[in-house]
Amino acid sequence: MTGKKWKRAAGPLIAVLSAVFLSACGDNLETFLPMTKNIGGNTGKEEKEQESSLIKALEPVQMSGSSEKTEEVEKPEDGENSSGQAEQDEDGLISITISAAGDVTMGNYLGQDYSYSFREMYEKVADDSYFFENVYDIFSVDDMTIVNLEGPLTTATEGREEQTYCISGDPAYAKILTAGSVEAVSFANNHRLDYYDKGTKDTIEALEEQGIVYAYDNNYAVYETKGIRIGYISVNEVGQGAGVEKFLKEGIEGFQEDGVDLILACCHWGIERENYPEDYQKSLGKKCIDWGADLVIGCHPHVLQGIEEYQGKYIIYSLGNFCFGANRNPKDKDCIIFQQTFTFQEGEKQQSEAKIIPCLVSSVSNINDYRPTPAAGEAASRIIGRMNEYSREFGVEFEEDGRIKKDFINTK
Repeated sequence: MTGKKWKRAAGPLIAVLSAVFLSACGDNLETFLPMTKNIGGNTGKEEKEQESSLIKALEPVQMSGSSEKTEEVEKPEDGENSSGQAEQDEDGLISITISAAGDVTMGNYLGQDYSYSFREMYEKVADDSYFFENVYDIFSVDDMTIVNLEGPLTTATEGREEQTYCISGDPAYAKILTAGSVEAVSFANNHRLDYYDKGTKDTIEALEEQGIVYAYDNNYAVYETKGIRIGYISVNEVGQGAGVEKFLKEGIEGFQEDGVDLILACCHWGIERENYPEDYQKSLGKKCIDWGADLVIGCHPHVLQGIEEYQGKYIIYSLGNFCFGANRNPKDKDCIIFQQTFTFQEGEKQQSEAKIIPCLVSSVSNINDYRPTPAAGEAASRIIGRMNEYSREFGVEFEEDGRIKKDFINTK
């Protein structure tokens, strides 16, 4: 989006941790497609017909609009004047909306079948905007969109032998994020090192080429929009355990000393396929806020977990999957976008409003077409209901439209 600015916070690159993670993101990562199984005596011919029917259903003609892009004249973003300075309303207020979505794996895991894979879909549609097209209207009007980039974008072919699932995608896939109006990624997770240092290096080069902000470990980042500086830290508790507290605390304190306006803490944590957070997640989330974070964003379980309000700030324990290329047909396709709007007056935070947007990881129900899509009707109600159930212990409840019932909270 035009008018947005970012810069990387100064800080040394740390040495790659020697610890490796024996458990990858998701045992049974692949739920095989029912139409490829020989059920009830289906012949090979019948299976081929089913596969052909599915491929036809997923042809690019499903996509709305033309693949040709209309050239636009660059203009100031809403809320900015022609000089790029933030425009305040008549009360001197500036609003900043942040959208957070879950696990994004753009690519395949090592040895994954090519059929119906993310790579096959990318080559078939030949359009970077395809994957986030259904959420573009959400991401393009916010001020910052951040996702968890689960897996490197690299040309490396040698994956870690001890890793169950080594995930990677082509460095060109970084353009998918740009086309989807994603400005920032959290990159500390248990797949960042799937292809060793080269995987990380290639990913950083691809992200920087697209102007996408990234953070991991003590590589902190600052993103600037409308004159408001947003700092964020990204840590992998799954592999580093208690060591992440040092990264979090020092990062938050450094941002405070530097006068950053908003601080986000992105935590890769929890147990896969568990809908309720572990005690250590609750403890660490509260510590982040006690240290000074304004929002805690959790990923890794690959399913939804609840949201807690603590000292007037939110801890999102798990957003679920989002654009998840590592599984061709996940059983649980429910996920959310968490969106929070912060209001500033003369540089001081005044109040905020938060909501969830129920989504599905796929626009079709019988396969993953890698197009996260806002849910509607019964699906939206189901997801809101699930979030109410998972958040009940924290006293957080959502309206039917996803707004948190306690709409405005003091964030001073």
